[in-house]
Amino acid sequence: MLTKRSLTEGAQDVFRAIALIELGARMQVLESELTLSRDRMIRLYREVKGVSPPKGMLPFSADWYMTWLPNIHASLFYNTYVFLKTEAGCSHLDALTKGYRLYRDHCLHGGAEAVLDLTRAWTLVRFFDAGMLQLTKCCRCTGKFVAHKHDLQENVVCGACHPPSRAGKTKKAAAMQQARATMAKIAEAPGVGEERHVTTNLETVGVPRCCDEERMIAQAA
Repeated sequence: MLTKRSLTEGAQDVFRAIALIELGARMQVLESELTLSRDRMIRLYREVKGVSPPKGMLPFSADWYMTWLPNIHASLFYNTYVFLKTEAGCSHLDALTKGYRLYRDHCLHGGAEAVLDLTRAWTLVRFFDAGMLQLTKCCRCTGKFVAHKHDLQENVVCGACHPPSRAGKTKKAAAMQQARATMAKIAEAPGVGEERHVTTNLETVGVPRCCDEERMIAQAA
């Protein structure tokens, strides 16, 4: 029975390692959360990702989570993590992986970039476990956001309710806005809608998109 249980636990650790690697976990995260040997985890990483695991230090400062946009994303993830652990009865590792998937899917469906990677999310949980951070209730929306331990708890406003004046005015945001405006102008240009309509009708009757000569003949007819 002991051998069977150890084989089962080893298989479960392999599946957990694969799930963490697919989500972007670093080797330090795997070594801290799993009982597999380092050589085996490196082989798993190479098999799943196709490359060797990256090297370098992990995030070590809790101040990164206090800036405006990272704080909103960190608060979203950690509230999801706490709910899965306390209300759904998930273990720490299951709450971490499921919570990060939910956070990433939420960003994807909302058209926003996921600011937190899995390593940042895992480090955030460790900061909470070490007593460095806490959840503070916003006096406007009543939502809980990430804050330093022993910060003020009353009459505090979260970053979502009170964004800074330069929020969303980065170079990347400006470039995306300019790209949307350019695409809108192209879509409104004369003849573009008609051309798309003709192309759609041609494809409907069986004219391949790549056959330009056949399309021209069909249009002339």
